[in-house]
Amino acid sequence: MTAILEVTLSWLFKNARGRDEKSFFKGPAFAELQDKQEIIVTAPECGATNAKLDIAYTADGAGKFPTLRWEAPPHIAGQVKEWLLVSEDPDAPLPTPICHGVYTAIPPTKTSVEAGDFEVQDSGKALLKGGFHYGKSRSGKIYIPPRPLMNHGPHRYFFEVVALSAPLDPSRLTAVTTREQIAEAIVGKVLGWGMWVGVAERTWK
Repeated sequence: MTAILEVTLSWLFKNARGRDEKSFFKGPAFAELQDKQEIIVTAPECGATNAKLDIAYTADGAGKFPTLRWEAPPHIAGQVKEWLLVSEDPDAPLPTPICHGVYTAIPPTKTSVEAGDFEVQDSGKALLKGGFHYGKSRSGKIYIPPRPLMNHGPHRYFFEVVALSAPLDPSRLTAVTTREQIAEAIVGKVLGWGMWVGVAERTWK
């Protein structure tokens, strides 16, 4: 896509953003928890939530997945059977947020991820080197690095960590399992959640 076309699209869709109500954590599985983030999620290399992402974490750079760490309060931590991680952009000019990545069956003892965890170990099992599985992003890539439309303003990238009280069915641990299918599969299993937000913007200079 040329810069002129991108800027034109940004102008046409300048008010098409902020699809927060369609975010993953707004689904039925979170009905009693939507405004209560009990999982503390941090990104030590990037800064506090709503920090601007360095170019290394965007599609214009290396496209690294940010290192994330999380901590649950004791009343949740002792019940976690596995973690779920979803990344999405609610500011894309589309009816629903763009799913940048969905990661399932993260072991309960693992409370951090880093870029190397997202390298493929076994594509046939959708298994990553971090010891967990990947589902289907919007483009089908394991992870879509941030690349907001040029001149569309800042886009927020949600990195949502979800504590589950029971493992997902093994049939859902595939590369073609969608964000929507996972949202349906976790109904009745969510113990708590939290997120870290990174911000990226591209401008025509």
